[in-house]
Amino acid sequence: MSTTPVLALVGRPNVGKSTLFNRLTHSRSAIVADRPGLTRDRHYGRARLRDQDYIVIDTGGFEPEAKHGIEVEMARQARQAVREADVVVFIVDGRQGLTGHDREIAAELRRNARHLLLAVNKTEGMQRHAVAAEFHELGIGEPLPISAAHGEGVRDLVDLAIGPFLPPEVAPDEEGEASDQANAAGGEAAESGADAHPEGPRRVRVAVVGRPNAGKSTLINSLLGEERLIAFDQPGTTRDAVAIEFERGGRPYTLVDTAGVRRRGKVTDMVEKFSVVKTLQAIEDCNVCVLMLDALEGVAEQDANIASYILEAGRAVVIAVNKWDAIEASERDWFKSELDRKLQFLRFARTHFISAMRGTGLSSLMRSVDQAFAAATRRLPTPKLTRSLYEAVERQQPPRRGPVRPKLRYAHQGGQNPPIVVIHGSALDAVPETYRRYLESWFREAFELEGTPLRIEFRSGANPYAP
Repeated sequence: MSTTPVLALVGRPNVGKSTLFNRLTHSRSAIVADRPGLTRDRHYGRARLRDQDYIVIDTGGFEPEAKHGIEVEMARQARQAVREADVVVFIVDGRQGLTGHDREIAAELRRNARHLLLAVNKTEGMQRHAVAAEFHELGIGEPLPISAAHGEGVRDLVDLAIGPFLPPEVAPDEEGEASDQANAAGGEAAESGADAHPEGPRRVRVAVVGRPNAGKSTLINSLLGEERLIAFDQPGTTRDAVAIEFERGGRPYTLVDTAGVRRRGKVTDMVEKFSVVKTLQAIEDCNVCVLMLDALEGVAEQDANIASYILEAGRAVVIAVNKWDAIEASERDWFKSELDRKLQFLRFARTHFISAMRGTGLSSLMRSVDQAFAAATRRLPTPKLTRSLYEAVERQQPPRRGPVRPKLRYAHQGGQNPPIVVIHGSALDAVPETYRRYLESWFREAFELEGTPLRIEFRSGANPYAP
């Protein structure tokens, strides 16, 4: 079986790489705006040409001559994408014309790319081939005029890039025959009882969230064992939510690096607002959140705000206190007391004191991620839930409200991730919040639901004697 081809999009800032990435992957994964420098890390997505899957890599603006600052890290990420790719699409801006920057990038790509194509973007409404003519001097071959925003010429570009990697059985002129062969092979496998795709462990989607410069990208790099993401000592380095698949101990994960979330009053830049939206979407879409705190900065109000959003979204959570090795032993007890005071509503979550830079404490952190995911997706059988409810009521009955005492009759599970326990009975609108919290603690201990929020819903039956 052929390996999945990899297509990298490379070019200077603001030529439309992310727009093309979104079109190829049929997503809005990459932030797009009329402003250079939005994409900084390598961003991977899956695309498909006929029956062939392929991987697309979006890169930040490539500046080969960069000597300092974040541009150096962005160039390093782009070079890594070129090394990984089977095909590199060098994207230039047809409206701006050929620049010296384009010539620098072309010179490096001619030396290092395995297979190179030149796409002249933003040619909608123009004499496309006339616009593309001046780019012949780059010596990369025939320039392909496209419009990533409107889709013009994109299919031809993908055919040229991925067509050579299509296996013979799915080539355009043999597609029908290949389909028959595949169906026949599938029938033989079914008759023999073979399982071509045995179901393995469920993939866990983990979003790493926190304030800027807490070490989120460094943590993911340490888990991956490579400099996959730009980790730079400057708040706001990560702007997009970058999803990365990897495997650890036989378990598949998708790690999502997110932009740091600052206080709303400090978020004035429109791009940063988009980044915050991406982070909140990443929380909504994940199974487990790793809330990163900075030991050097203490527990801030914004940390509590992010934690509150995680709780409202109902996501399992693990707290990771980063840079623990950088603070004095005398300060550690104070930090723990602050953590307990300001994030007391996350007491169900496990806390790990780690160093993302040194890689210490990561194994126990990932074990807690697994346990939180297991708790969030645990099945709670109705008989066991109801027995546990009876035991809780026997130990402590709900208080009366006037002449009425609520009656709790039975319970069943109403959902997962987060677990929802639905309790049926009568006069349940009189159950106080303190008793709800008592039941939450009771069920959490009885069913080992550490690491996940637990929601309890009360449903009162109709009163048959009501007028």
